[in-house]
Amino acid sequence: MTTVTLLHPGAMGAAVAAQAVAAGHEVLWLPEGRSEATHRRAREAGATACDSLGEALERSEIVLSICPPQAAEDVATTVAGHAFAGVYVDANAINPQRMQRIAKEIRPGATVLDGAIFGPPPGGQRAARLYLAGKTQAVDTTEPLFKDTALHVRRASGSVGSASALKMAFASYQKAARTLAGVAHALADAHGVGDELTAEAQVMASNILSDPGYLPSVAARAWRWAPEMEDIAETLRAAGLPADMAEAAVAVMSRWEGDKDRYDLQLTDVLSHLRSQGE
Repeated sequence: MTTVTLLHPGAMGAAVAAQAVAAGHEVLWLPEGRSEATHRRAREAGATACDSLGEALERSEIVLSICPPQAAEDVATTVAGHAFAGVYVDANAINPQRMQRIAKEIRPGATVLDGAIFGPPPGGQRAARLYLAGKTQAVDTTEPLFKDTALHVRRASGSVGSASALKMAFASYQKAARTLAGVAHALADAHGVGDELTAEAQVMASNILSDPGYLPSVAARAWRWAPEMEDIAETLRAAGLPADMAEAAVAVMSRWEGDKDRYDLQLTDVLSHLRSQGE
């Protein structure tokens, strides 16, 4: 049995804790100052209340930080103030630069793993993936926590920061796409064509993110698409809707101006052009 400190039992954290408990491990949490909802989630997850962070860290081999992203560094700072010498897993949705700052703060006492959770809170029929990046020995220590559970541990390529980068890359599409869907439906609704928009969407390809091979054709057509996006921005403004995302798309497409009609480009070329700062 491995003893783990969870900071803190939110919806995702409590679900992750429940998986570790189901696998036969002990999960500690700190009830002081937490809401009744947090107390309830911790009880349902089977976590054990602990009187102080110092006591919890002394008993634990692993710390799991699963908290609102804005609190990740504060949580790390609190842990860094104690003599914790185990494995610190930051599984928050934060950028690689913040992750690397956290790693520097936690060290040299602890070994830091960069974690990223994909999917819904695990449990029942819902499975999620936990990507881990960092020292192999620390990953080997953490992986058994979730053996045969609904949280599947996967090893991310690269060092600390790469799992966070993976999360940022995925979320940049996932969350922006859903926000764009809201804007698109609001625009269609303003003009009374919401049903038609839904019908057209139902015949669209749904594998846009999973098939990057098509991106060279997007770069080749960006010179035609950018002016269309400018018209879309104007249409949105006229309907009282935010045009920021359409304008941002124009800025992105401008980086592909030199790729006009070059359908023979390799994927690596068009991706590097996006990173070129327009030069």
